[in-house]
Amino acid sequence: ESPYSLDKLLLIPPRDHSRGERQVVDLTLDSHPHSPPHSNPEPNSDGPSTSPNPRHTAEPVSSAPNPDQLHQSLPSTYTIDSREHPSSSSHPRASTHTIASNQPRQALGRRQRSDSDQEQTSLVGGTPNRSSRYKRHRTDMPADDDARTSNGTSRPSHNGASTAETTTSSANGIYKAAIATNGSSTASRLASSSYHGHDREEVTRILIQTLADMGYQSAAEFLSHDSGFQLESKTVGSFRTAIIDGVWDVAEELLSGAAASGDRSQQGNGLVLASGSNPSLMRFWIRQQKFLELLESKHISQALVVLRTELTPLYQDTQKLHMLSSLLMCTSTEDLRSKSGWDGSRGDSRRELLSELSKCISPSVMLPQNRLAVLLDQVKQSQIDSCLWHTSASSPSLYSDHICDRTHFPNETALQLTDLTGEVWGVQFSNDGRKLAGFGSNDTVMIWEVPSFNVVRTLGDHVDGCANLAWSPDDSMIVTCGRDKHARLWDAKSGHLLKKIGRLAEPVSGCVWTPDGQSFVVSSLDKEHSIQSWSVDGELICDWAKKHRVQDVCGSADGHWLVAVDDSQSIHIYNAVTRKLECTMKLDSRPSSVSISVDSRHLLVNKQNDEAQLIDLVARKPVQKFIGHTGGACLIRSAFGGANESFVVSGSEDGSILIWHKNSGVAVERLQGHSPRTNAVVWNPTDPCMIASCGDEGVIKIWSNKAKGATLRSIRGGADL
Repeated sequence: ESPYSLDKLLLIPPRDHSRGERQVVDLTLDSHPHSPPHSNPEPNSDGPSTSPNPRHTAEPVSSAPNPDQLHQSLPSTYTIDSREHPSSSSHPRASTHTIASNQPRQALGRRQRSDSDQEQTSLVGGTPNRSSRYKRHRTDMPADDDARTSNGTSRPSHNGASTAETTTSSANGIYKAAIATNGSSTASRLASSSYHGHDREEVTRILIQTLADMGYQSAAEFLSHDSGFQLESKTVGSFRTAIIDGVWDVAEELLSGAAASGDRSQQGNGLVLASGSNPSLMRFWIRQQKFLELLESKHISQALVVLRTELTPLYQDTQKLHMLSSLLMCTSTEDLRSKSGWDGSRGDSRRELLSELSKCISPSVMLPQNRLAVLLDQVKQSQIDSCLWHTSASSPSLYSDHICDRTHFPNETALQLTDLTGEVWGVQFSNDGRKLAGFGSNDTVMIWEVPSFNVVRTLGDHVDGCANLAWSPDDSMIVTCGRDKHARLWDAKSGHLLKKIGRLAEPVSGCVWTPDGQSFVVSSLDKEHSIQSWSVDGELICDWAKKHRVQDVCGSADGHWLVAVDDSQSIHIYNAVTRKLECTMKLDSRPSSVSISVDSRHLLVNKQNDEAQLIDLVARKPVQKFIGHTGGACLIRSAFGGANESFVVSGSEDGSILIWHKNSGVAVERLQGHSPRTNAVVWNPTDPCMIASCGDEGVIKIWSNKAKGATLRSIRGGADL
């Protein structure tokens, strides 16, 4: 996997783990959180879509308009200097209009309209090397903590009525005429009121942005005209356009004139930075994009000048600069994009850059991208998080408050599978939820088809039993972890053994696939070879040379984390790409199993002291605990599950099955599972109403609700419970 991901190139660490230093965190005294768990929901199959991580991760998606829409929604003129200068431009676009008001300057969102509120100006653009100078019109914008009236600055009116027809300009430079109703100015009439306790200006600007993003441009213009609020000032619009058009020196000059939020001593040009923003880092991101685009266009000598004279003085990380220098050796555009994780100037890189820059600009002057969509996602996620019986795989409707009926919750035994003899130590659904694999003390691993639960494959030859298994990302292969000190790679469709991985000194304890499905990591109790990477061709890629006996291992879906637990009281967190140890966490009890949430944010650790713990991998601290089950000397597995992974489920030494609400830590169900103990419980990743559990008596139970249970029994042919 390429080490040059976009978040690394942009120097925007989505997580604290981007630092290379090793950390040791003692969780012994902090096992009981003092505050509700930190929640940072991410999208999944049934929940709302939210923006990344960061790590996540997932990458920011910009709501900036595409170039075809820029002339409609944004000012195309870059306004820099307040003095008049003749301008010349090599920019291919035709000139357009911007508005310059002769009225006194006012705060963002409201200024007096007049017929003289028009001014013809020429488009200024072209390449970063042009020699022409630009005009700058001062636009005062309030910062986050600037004093203002309840809804910003109200538009003047006379004796409560305004009869003069006026004009104003929106962020995209469209002329609009004011509308008077019964002799009253709409903006003046509404200025003193809030919208159900919310700031009217904030709500209106968000609506204007949303309408424009959805393609309702005329509606957005009418709302701006009717309310008197602007989405953003000319300066902000010019900055946005400069980034999208790649006019880097204009963007940098606008950034140089920005004021810090709350700094009244600095006049500024209307661009206000958010509190804590680093202008030098923002400038580095802009110049880095410029550097990459020069490389893409084969202007190597110019790119080298940018690297030496513009990037190097801003950033002193030698390793980072060496990485950028190495891109000079790329032989093709495809090679550059592959090594940098960058999609080029014609891809989404400029919009992603704008999205990251917008996070550093005060929202009072530049709204974050897709603001209403983000707020709606948060509303949906909040309702999901508060739903104790969440079983809906679909995203909640905005029309009504979300609540799930308890009768839909999977708390009844639907089927019992007795095909696998001996103790059953674990079960695992395939990633698509259409297969279920079970393993244990028997020398055979069985695979059932879902929902018929007929046996479709048996994987034999596991002397002394199978301790664990892992499905490949596309479910075409399975790695089984044998107690006979071998790992085996199987074709999941045919059941054929593909490779038998080399013999170790101790049993194989776990396996994690890489996201591309071309290699996997196996862990072992063998202290000398505890973690190894293997290719699907059966070749040893590398030995991680970690000197601890690994009892269980898990990996994150984004491919960044690999977490191993040893046989003492420690958790070891590795960077799965560099294979470097990033953090060691000390626990107050021996861990028995670990798993990572689908959003790659949280680590679930089951411990022998009758407690499971939820750890934030970014903050590296516990955020929730789950009690009520019993541990012991045997390995008891817990897991995330349910719709939107809203629950944590675990087996227990006393045979019970415990289900907790993940965010609140409340136990919502205690089911009578197996005898004498329940070894593992897993949730079907694609069916929120299906759970599988197993125990020492050799039975696998399928759990669902009453209605679906009857359907499953009907499909299986009326199997006895």
